[in-house]
Amino acid sequence: MEFNFIAITVAAFVPLIVGFFWYNPKVFGNPWMQAAGITDEQIKAGNMAKIFGLAFVFAFLLAFMLPTVVNHQMGAMSLMGGDVEKALPSYHAFMDDYGNAFRTFKHGVLHGVLVGIFFVLPILGTNALFERKSAKYIFINVGFWIVSLAIMGGIICGWQ
Repeated sequence: MEFNFIAITVAAFVPLIVGFFWYNPKVFGNPWMQAAGITDEQIKAGNMAKIFGLAFVFAFLLAFMLPTVVNHQMGAMSLMGGDVEKALPSYHAFMDDYGNAFRTFKHGVLHGVLVGIFFVLPILGTNALFERKSAKYIFINVGFWIVSLAIMGGIICGWQ
């Protein structure tokens, strides 16, 4: 059980792709701009290379953390220190028996949705409350992250 950097990298592109559709004016783009208090001029004035570059870096950080949540086997790996070469035979026997248990796209989606609800919602919701943003603003942004994390979790968990 190791980090799959290809799956992590592919998963890191998910928020950019989902965001292209989610924040499109024909979907949630216009309501989001209204709820965020952002104008077309402000959107057009942004440094898009910087924004998309940093968005990818942040998505990569999320994708790098997700295996610890969506792959149950990471818990066994962490208990023995993370160095598979130093693991006792019992670890290898466990991984032979359970190394692929719950390693499906569907299971990863479940955990991604749970991360969205139980981590992202409280964080973004708290920030939005203090920023005096509406419930619409919260649900548009949290919905985006729930969908993105569900797909990211599915990719990371199901990719073997």
